[in-house]
Amino acid sequence: MSENADTPQARPCYHCGTPVPAGAPWSITLDDSRHPLCCPGCEAVAHAIVDGGLASYYRFRTELPERPEDRDAARAETWAVFDDPGLQRQFVHPEGDDSGRVHATLAVDGITCAACAWLIEHRLNALPGLASSAVNLSHHRVRVSWDPQRLRLSQILAELAAIGYQAQPWEPDEAQARLQREERMTVRRLIVAAVGMAQVMMFSIPIYVAGPGEISADFNALFHWLSFALATPVVFFSALPFFRNALRDLRTRVLGMDVPVSIAIGGAYLASGYAVLAGQGEVYFDSVAMFTFFLLFGRYVEARARRRSGHTGNALAGALPLSAIRLTAAGEERILPAGELAAGDRVLVKPGHAVPADGVVEEGESSLDESMLTGEYLPVTRGVGDTVTGGSHNVESPLVVRVTHAGRDARVSGIVDLTDRAFASRPRLAQMAARMAHLFVLRLLFVALGVAIVWWFIDPSRVLWITLSVLVVTCPCALALATPTALTAGHGQLRRRGVLVTRADAIEALSQVDRVILDKTGTLTTGCMSLVETRPLGELDAGTARRLAAALEARSEHPIARAFQPSRDASRRAEDVVSRPGQGLEGRIEGRAWRLGRPDFAAPASPPAAPGEGQWLLLAEAGEPRCWFRLQDQVREDAAEAIAALAAQGLAVELLSGDTPAAAEALAARLGIGTAEGGASPERKLERIRECQADGEKVAMVGDGINDVPVLAGADVAIAMNGATDLARTSADAILLSPRLTRIPEAVALCRATRRVMRQNMLWSVVYNASAMPLAAIGLVPPWLAAIGMSASSLVVVGNALRLNRFRGPRAGGAAAPTASSREANA
Repeated sequence: MSENADTPQARPCYHCGTPVPAGAPWSITLDDSRHPLCCPGCEAVAHAIVDGGLASYYRFRTELPERPEDRDAARAETWAVFDDPGLQRQFVHPEGDDSGRVHATLAVDGITCAACAWLIEHRLNALPGLASSAVNLSHHRVRVSWDPQRLRLSQILAELAAIGYQAQPWEPDEAQARLQREERMTVRRLIVAAVGMAQVMMFSIPIYVAGPGEISADFNALFHWLSFALATPVVFFSALPFFRNALRDLRTRVLGMDVPVSIAIGGAYLASGYAVLAGQGEVYFDSVAMFTFFLLFGRYVEARARRRSGHTGNALAGALPLSAIRLTAAGEERILPAGELAAGDRVLVKPGHAVPADGVVEEGESSLDESMLTGEYLPVTRGVGDTVTGGSHNVESPLVVRVTHAGRDARVSGIVDLTDRAFASRPRLAQMAARMAHLFVLRLLFVALGVAIVWWFIDPSRVLWITLSVLVVTCPCALALATPTALTAGHGQLRRRGVLVTRADAIEALSQVDRVILDKTGTLTTGCMSLVETRPLGELDAGTARRLAAALEARSEHPIARAFQPSRDASRRAEDVVSRPGQGLEGRIEGRAWRLGRPDFAAPASPPAAPGEGQWLLLAEAGEPRCWFRLQDQVREDAAEAIAALAAQGLAVELLSGDTPAAAEALAARLGIGTAEGGASPERKLERIRECQADGEKVAMVGDGINDVPVLAGADVAIAMNGATDLARTSADAILLSPRLTRIPEAVALCRATRRVMRQNMLWSVVYNASAMPLAAIGLVPPWLAAIGMSASSLVVVGNALRLNRFRGPRAGGAAAPTASSREANA
C-alpha cells in the first residue's frame, strides 16, 4: 500500500522519527512505497543508505536513530542519577555549620592551566544557590559548596559539561586510576611525537647542511613529502589535546595557554603543507614535530610530579581498610565492610591489619605504626584505655577496640577534607600568577599580530616563522606552573612531617612569621594533668571535695578535667554548668552553687593566696573557699629543642598562659623563653596579639583548648596541637598530627623554602618571557629553538619546585637548628 496519502495528522520522518512538516517535498522510495522525510539532510542520508545497497537497515532496524534532543535528555538523566540521596551519602557532606549547605569534591577532566580554573570557578559561581567553588589545579579537582534547596548536584555537573569539562564525584582509587590512564595516553602521544620528530629531523638536516644546488630538486621534494607524511600523525594525534583545549577556550571566550600553542602548531603545519603542495615556500615540519614533542614532554614531567604528590594524599584517603572484624555480644567474629561500623561497636584488630576506625582499646596491648598519619616512623605502644586512630597499623598483638568514630567521622577522613580545603584555596602569589597567565595570553596574541605586521613590511618571507617563534617562545606555561607545583610539593612535605595545612595561605603567612606565642597547658606540656595534692578547708573532706570537682568537670574537654576523672561519682551530677574560659567552671550541685578555678574567680570577694608553688585550683561554695587542688603536668620532652630552633630562625618566642604568673615564669626560664606572662585570660591573650600586630609583627599562635579559639582566630597563623579540641582544629590554619613541638620550626623552615621557590619560579617565568619575546621578535630565535626554550622554561619551574621533595630542614631528634645562612642553602 502506498504511503503518499495525505492525513490530517503529521507523519513521522521515516529516517529519524521527527514530525514531517505539512507539504514537505522530501521522501524516499523503498519496496515500491514512498516514505516521507522531514528535511533535505534526512533525504540525503536515506538515499545514500539505499543507493549504497544498505536498504536492509530500514527493514531490520528495531529503533529510530538517536536525535540530538534524545542525547540531551539521556545526558540529563545521567546527571540526575547523582541527585539520588542514597548515592549522595557517599560523597556529599554537610558543611558543619548552621547554613544548611553541603559540599562535595569532584574530579574534573581537561584542566590544563590557570585559565581553566578561572573559567570553572567563574561559571559555577554564577549558578544560583552555589556558595563557593574552588579548583585544585594540581590534582584536577574542584570543591563545590551549595544550598541543596536551591541547586541540585546534577545541575553543577551539567554546567561543567556544558563548558567542556566532564566531572564526577571524586574517589581516591578512581582518581588515581584516571591519572594513570591519562599518563599512559600521554606516553603514547609522546612516543609518536618523538618518532616523528626524529624522522623529520633526519630528512631536514641534509637540507640545512647542504649548500645551494647540492641536493637535487627531486630529492628535495621527496624529503619534504616524507616530512609532511611523518608530521601529520604528530599534529593530528600527539597535538590533539592542544587543539581540543584551544577550541574549548575559544568557545567559552577564555584564552588559555593552549590557544597560542594551537595557533603555532596549526599555522606552521598548514603553511608547510601549502608549501609542499604548491612546490614553493619554506617548510617547518621539523619545528612542528619538535615543538609538539617538547611541550608534551614538559607536561608529562609535570603530570608525573603531580601524580606522585597526589599518591600521598590518595594513600591517606585510602588508609582506612575496606573490611573489619566486628565482635558480637557473644564474642563471635563477623567480617563486614568497614563503612558499616558505628560508634559503640567492638572490633578485633589482628597483627598486620589496619585499625578500621577511631576508638579506645578495651583488651590487649600492642605497638601501632602511625607514620602515615603523624610522620613519626617509630611505632607507639597502645594499651587498655588508650585511644587509637583509624588507618594506623597493628604491629605485634591482637587488640579489641571499641569504636568511637567511624567512616566519615574518623580522623583520617577529616584530614582528607581539610587537605582538600587547603588545596581549594590559593595564596596571594598563586592568585597573582593565575591572573597574570590569564591576561598574558591575550596580550601575547596582540604582540604576535604586531610583529607579523612589522615583518610583513621588512621581509615578508620571514613573517611566518618569526611570528611562530614569538607565539611559541613566550607561551606562559612556566608562569601557569610556577605556584601550583611549589604548593603541591610544599603541602606534601609538610604532611609527611606531621603538619597538616588546612588553608593554603597559611604557607605564605607562616613563612613571614616574626613571633610565635605558645600556650602552656597541652602545648608546652603534654596536657596529661594529674591531681597530686588535695587540701580541704573547713569541714569538707578530701574525697567529697574531689567528687564535687569531678562533677563540675564531667562535661569539660579541658586537660584539667582528665585529672578528676578517677573521682567521678555517677550519683553526683552538676547542673547549669558554665565554662568561663581562662577562669574556671561554675554550676549547681544538689541545689548549691559551686565554682572551681582561679582563686579570683572561685572566691571573687576575698580571693585567698595559693598555699604554695605550682598550679593550684580553688573549689568554692557560694564564694566561700572549700578546698585547694594542686595539679601537675609534664613538660614535652622536645619543648626546649623546639624553642631553641625557633630562636635560631630569628623568631621571638613568647609564653602566654592562664596559669599563675609564678608557674609561667618558672617554665619559661626552664625552657629558655625570653618573654612570659601568666594569669592571662583569653581576652588578654588576644589583646597581646593585637599589640604585636600593631607593632608590625606577624604572629603565630600555638594552642589546643576551647579557651584558645578566640586567640587562634586573631593570630596571623593559628597552629593547633595534635590533641586539640575539635573547635580549636576548625579555627586553626595548621594542625600538628604529631605530638612533637619540633615540627613547628620544621614547618616554618619548609614554608620559607616553599615561598622562596614560588618567588623564584615567578621571577624566572617573568624574566624568561621578558627576554625571550624581543629576541624572537627581531628574528634571532628560530621555531625549533623557541620550542626548546619554552619547554625548558616549564621544566625549570617544575624541577625547582620538586627540590622541595628533598628539603632537609631542622629535624627533631638532636639536629641543630639551622642558621640564617644554612636556611638559604637548604632552599
